[in-house]
Amino acid sequence: MIVSIGDLLLDIAIALEAPLQADDDAPAQITLAGGGQAANFCAWTAAFGDDARLVTRVGDDETGRRLVADLEARGVDVRAVWAAEPTGAIAVMIDREGRRTMATQRGASVGLRPDDLEESWFRDARLLHVPAYSLFLEPIASATRAAIHVVRDSKGMLAVDLSSAAGLRAYGPSRMAYVLARLSPEVLFATETEAETLAVPLESLAQVPVLKLGPAGCRVFGKTITAPPVQPVDPTGAGDAFAAAFCSAWLGGAAPLDAAEQAVQAATRSVLFAGARPS
Repeated sequence: MIVSIGDLLLDIAIALEAPLQADDDAPAQITLAGGGQAANFCAWTAAFGDDARLVTRVGDDETGRRLVADLEARGVDVRAVWAAEPTGAIAVMIDREGRRTMATQRGASVGLRPDDLEESWFRDARLLHVPAYSLFLEPIASATRAAIHVVRDSKGMLAVDLSSAAGLRAYGPSRMAYVLARLSPEVLFATETEAETLAVPLESLAQVPVLKLGPAGCRVFGKTITAPPVQPVDPTGAGDAFAAAFCSAWLGGAAPLDAAEQAVQAATRSVLFAGARPS
């Protein structure tokens, strides 16, 4: 079982067909779908044939119920804590070059508390995937640390994704480096911008540091795995596909470089269609 703890959100994707103009209209393709880094990771993990479980907190509203049902239909075991606050949302604006700008309202998800959790949700986890989003704010950060404790006590492994350079700056890069040093994750995922923001060598914080290079591929142990050139349709969720494929392959016995190769291929395929999850 691979478990992730964190956000289940509504994705509002806005693919621009022309540049934005202040105080004016611009044509775009707008779609609504499930999102959230932890939820996307689980959707991809299930698509790769692994048992996946999402532990999350969502609003007890139509949006939350629809998002949970969609993940369950994809084969994900969802352990949802239902909340009075509304389900969160993220607006993703994609320009004609495929670059993304995101605005997030995390809603009910950040209110996850340690006493919301059941140890049985984590006892069978071979690996716990933790987006840094789940470490930035309280009380979800305390809930995440409690989940990590249970997984470690059960001899499970830990993978952390740094998630957001802006989130790292707000949290404090040195503070996050200290947290990571104490957590000692087996795997640490970071983009180049996130790694530069952290300003601490990734290899000093994890057994397997994985630097994501976007359309250029990734770097593991100093070796670059090059991604094949493609014309992207939507890069949303490519990093989640990458992380899920890497963890799936690695837990299946692949060496880190082989797992990275599979992850690059999965991420490349994911940008060829719209949406953050398998179609």
